Amino acid sequence: MTIPLDTEFATEFANQIAQLEAYNKHHYRPNSYLHKWWARRCGSTFRLILKHLVADEAQRDYYAPGGLAGKIILDPMMGGGTTLHEAIRLGAHVIGADLEPIPVLQARATLTKVDLAKLEEAYKQFYTALRKAVSPYFQTICPESGLETAVNYTLYGVQRMCNGRPVIMVDLLVLRVENDATTIQLCPRCHAVLQDTADCACPEESNKFPLLEKGSKTFAGEPAEFDDLEIPYYQRYVPLVLVTRCPRQKKLLFKAPEERDRALLDEANELRQTLPFDPADFAIDPGRKSRQLTPRGIENYLDLFSSRQLIYLHHAIQLLPQFEPEIRLNLGLLVSTSLEFNSMLCGYKGKNKRRAGAIRHTFSHHAYSFPYTALENNPVYPRKASGTLQKLFQSRVRNGRRWARQPRERVIGNVAGRPLRDRLSVVSKQLSVNSKKKFVEIVGERDWGVEVESVAKMTPESSRRFLLLQGSSTRLDLPDGSVDFIVTDPPYFDSVQYSDLAAFFRVWLRHLLPEAADLEYDTRQSAVDPHRLDSESRYAELMTGIFAECRRVLKEENGRFIFTFHHWNPKGWAALAVALQKAGFALVNRYVVHSENPISVHISGMKALLHDAILVFAPAERVDVDWQRPSHINQTDSEQFCYDCGSFLGWVLQEGVAETAVLPLWQEALNDA
Repeated sequence: MTIPLDTEFATEFANQIAQLEAYNKHHYRPNSYLHKWWARRCGSTFRLILKHLVADEAQRDYYAPGGLAGKIILDPMMGGGTTLHEAIRLGAHVIGADLEPIPVLQARATLTKVDLAKLEEAYKQFYTALRKAVSPYFQTICPESGLETAVNYTLYGVQRMCNGRPVIMVDLLVLRVENDATTIQLCPRCHAVLQDTADCACPEESNKFPLLEKGSKTFAGEPAEFDDLEIPYYQRYVPLVLVTRCPRQKKLLFKAPEERDRALLDEANELRQTLPFDPADFAIDPGRKSRQLTPRGIENYLDLFSSRQLIYLHHAIQLLPQFEPEIRLNLGLLVSTSLEFNSMLCGYKGKNKRRAGAIRHTFSHHAYSFPYTALENNPVYPRKASGTLQKLFQSRVRNGRRWARQPRERVIGNVAGRPLRDRLSVVSKQLSVNSKKKFVEIVGERDWGVEVESVAKMTPESSRRFLLLQGSSTRLDLPDGSVDFIVTDPPYFDSVQYSDLAAFFRVWLRHLLPEAADLEYDTRQSAVDPHRLDSESRYAELMTGIFAECRRVLKEENGRFIFTFHHWNPKGWAALAVALQKAGFALVNRYVVHSENPISVHISGMKALLHDAILVFAPAERVDVDWQRPSHINQTDSEQFCYDCGSFLGWVLQEGVAETAVLPLWQEALNDA
């Protein structure tokens, strides 16, 4: 039997809808974005892949509900859970496996139906108690009305030594430029917050440490040489600006800390010493990303949080046990994901940044960043401001649950309801203005199911059962030939240090949700082992084991193994080729789609790609495709590069190239000897 995906894919349609989704993925599928995870792919792309596996042509349309009822779909490296959510919407049974606990916890929370009214009531109770305990430390006096008001966020500079003298570093002295061109900035001598002037009436001899901007080359007439202070990381940050709203005028205000503000901070610092957090529970296990922490004097993950942030976490941990398990799971993950916006690694988007004043969150770049102007958010701020618990509950939980109840899709052109084979000729190359805001509800779909403990409960007569497995996918607790299709997105070689970065959340989940998952797993089993510098050897080893297991559990007849991949490094492609060859897979077809924001990229220069290759495999003995070796692999165009690499992969597998020769062939093809 020929599977539709073997011979066709609506690439033009996929590109148009993916380009829109790539800008704000969480707005398109909020139910799968409860918790932070890295390198998520476009849900629209995976929906389209799955639609090309539907046997009934009438249900193959992108906007038609269902089509995979009774089928079993496996994602052995589920990460953010895109495959599971897209497949369960289509009526399929889904199996998700991951070594990491966070993907398992998120999938369990979001795929389990929970009454929204019940969840909202529990959140209200949780938030009210949390705010009562934490908000007193985030209060200030409005400089215009004289009334007490809540602090939205606090800006800090980092104290360092420059030429043997203490200074405070900030990213920029200018904090904000209003629409009327009014400038808000800091005085470098007395730290006063100035509006629309660079002049300040501060004394010539200020007792404040000088403020220096990032990139300063000189200080006091001499070349600047900087050193870090040998004190805990969080103590290096000096509060400079409190940002709040006037209770009467509701406008945003910037003010320097006053004596009362500093007293509250001192009180929080004293309370910090009494909190029941054992530093040993928060020890850093240095990996390729987290080893950036220890040279900066960060001894454990506690050092990455202010005293007020730790008070917030302490009370959250104390409050969670009162709720029933399914509610506790959602609230615990909500607090955990809030840490991305509530650590001292959060930066401030200044005057030259889009949405000036918003938070630059902890993992804005798939790595740790160390801002000079750190932003301490108020997690219990009553308004739905960026990174607050109120905002996150709205966007990650309430919107997600509503969407799960009635999923919808963006309409691209006049294509809804048209057969797949006709759509390519209908969709224009340019998006119409009117289509950008059009969505259609997919009546009959829902984004949840019933969790089961074994694949035996996934019968053809039932639908939407899900099975979650935490552990290495080199050993899946599944019978031979039990899976119809495997759709996944493997780790991208050494690009994203999933396990290493996720430790930032895991150390807190041990306290927030101590019995919800195995939070003490061995990260050395990860495909991207954070402890090893020779990443390629471990990656190839793990992929070989996982792909072999995929071949074992995949149905022999009509089974397909599909995944997306892109990477500029020939070692990544070579590792895939070896693993696929050993597992006994051959390439049936390949397609290329947009996957990232459409910005100009030169692959060789920036080592970044805008596209994914969609690779379709079947057991080698069932594949009859003649792959020709590409004469040249384009290394200046992202789309063509992925297409050429897919073709080259098909040829390598077809020719049965010896394992020792695979990498040299890829290096030759990519001119990387």
